[in-house]
Amino acid sequence: MLRANKGIEPFIPEDERLAIVQSIEFVDEAILEDLPDKLETWKILKFNVFFKGDDWRGTAKGQDLEERFGKVGVDIEYLPYTLHTSSTKLRMALDNFERIARGQ
Repeated sequence: MLRANKGIEPFIPEDERLAIVQSIEFVDEAILEDLPDKLETWKILKFNVFFKGDDWRGTAKGQDLEERFGKVGVDIEYLPYTLHTSSTKLRMALDNFERIARGQ
């Protein structure tokens, strides 16, 4: 989904991300999602809670998500958005280290 939405590769490979999530004690099942419409994924899995970063709270996309999932009885739980752990900033830092190592 990251490739489709932002045109960039995930920093942590999909199989490693999946293994990390699967190893969490409270996770019943984890899958690699490939459907852009989250409700389509729900139709397959019938989950009852959807987790999203709280940067979505109060936005048009977040409100749409809440409304659509509310109709099928799915709770939206917002997790604190970690601004200080930006993957974009991490990518930039690694690119800078790479340039320095190459002597550029």
